[in-house]
Amino acid sequence: MIQFNKNILPRQKGTYMIGGSVRDLLLGRSPTDYDIAVTGNPEQFAKNLIAKSDGHLVRLGKPGRMIVRVISGDIIFDITSLNGTSIEDDLNQRDFSINAIAYDLYSEKIIDCLGGLQDLANKKVRMISKEIFKKDPVRLIRAYRIGACLNFEIEAKTATAITSNAKLLKNIAGERIRVELFTMLGTSTSYRYLSQMANSGLLTATFPDLDRLKGCFQNHHHHFDVFEHTMRAYGHLETLLNDPEKILPDTSAKIHQYIHKNKPALIKCAILLHDIGKPLMKTLDSSDKCHFYGHARKSADMAQKISQRLRFSNHERQFIDGIIRNHMKPLSLFTAYEKKTLTQKGITRFYKKCGGYVPALLLAAIADTKAKQNTLNEKNKAFESFLKKMIFEYFYHFQPLKDEPPLITGRDLIYVFGLTPSPLFRKILDLVDDAKLTKTIKNRSEALELIKDVLRKEG
Repeated sequence: MIQFNKNILPRQKGTYMIGGSVRDLLLGRSPTDYDIAVTGNPEQFAKNLIAKSDGHLVRLGKPGRMIVRVISGDIIFDITSLNGTSIEDDLNQRDFSINAIAYDLYSEKIIDCLGGLQDLANKKVRMISKEIFKKDPVRLIRAYRIGACLNFEIEAKTATAITSNAKLLKNIAGERIRVELFTMLGTSTSYRYLSQMANSGLLTATFPDLDRLKGCFQNHHHHFDVFEHTMRAYGHLETLLNDPEKILPDTSAKIHQYIHKNKPALIKCAILLHDIGKPLMKTLDSSDKCHFYGHARKSADMAQKISQRLRFSNHERQFIDGIIRNHMKPLSLFTAYEKKTLTQKGITRFYKKCGGYVPALLLAAIADTKAKQNTLNEKNKAFESFLKKMIFEYFYHFQPLKDEPPLITGRDLIYVFGLTPSPLFRKILDLVDDAKLTKTIKNRSEALELIKDVLRKEG
């Protein structure tokens, strides 16, 4: 039996709770969105609901298919007219059987005419008919999104139908794809479903640029083509994000906080697209050794176009771009470290330039390294160890210093040194900030001496 606060919803004939809210309640989950279908007037039901729930009304949708939304605190109720002449007609026009279960609010009985209860028990995502994908191709991704959120299997005939209809995805608005995709990527088991999407052709239908990664083989540092490497990197990243304690025990608490603030879906999306420019930048030298010079910049530029097509927000676009565009930087730092030419100033400059992307960038670099070969060689083990130290230093040395108040402000330059605002202002403030972050100076008096020295040199 469904358990929910029955005192909120008006108990009247011809009203039904339907779709994902019923599914989630049957699974013991607590939905925040409820879909209600009524045989009568949706607005009248909404007004009755508002009287009981102290909510407010919003009208959505198109003429002829209006949605009346009632918002009550954190709970949303979407109320529509039945799609058909009966609840059974309505259910037959839905997407998957587990979303085609209704609860009669008057009789308090479950209506299951399409076997949804059995599929819930069997943990299956099963289409109601082959036509559902033609009616709305975003359901192609939704199948995997539901599977990932519930840890359900995609039923065999449904998976076959997805393969047959994958090309239909190109007809769907980017923002609708983005919502389904990011929800799936945000789960802890998305790699499993992303792999299934790859096998069905749906992944390359979503991201056509991934298709040319197949068969693009790399140098001796990589055992796999670019596509297999990308998928393996994604899998390693998800494992790392799910359980950072396993390989990063010293910084796991900080990483958990960081991941919570910066959605895992964004970091995963970045690793999925980080090498899409490689095939276009591949060159061979006189020894037939292949190179991919400039592929990070090319990949970032291509990812920008994808982000625009799928209507990513500015924050999402910038975050993903920051990781992809700079994903070769950690290796450059490690090369300098091996040559003993890496300075604290160089590390600080990297931290400052990449800012809030740094932890995501370094975590992605660990996953990227693990995906090069089945077993890490000594050089890659050393690189991974270097990356772990960089993460530790960022959280426990750089970030605390960065969060401290500045030693000197523009007001000091005006009132202590008699300067007027100019490009020199920024130069001096940056020099002082760099000196603080590299621990060259520790207090205000040392900062003032540094400025005096700079001004003497400026003449």
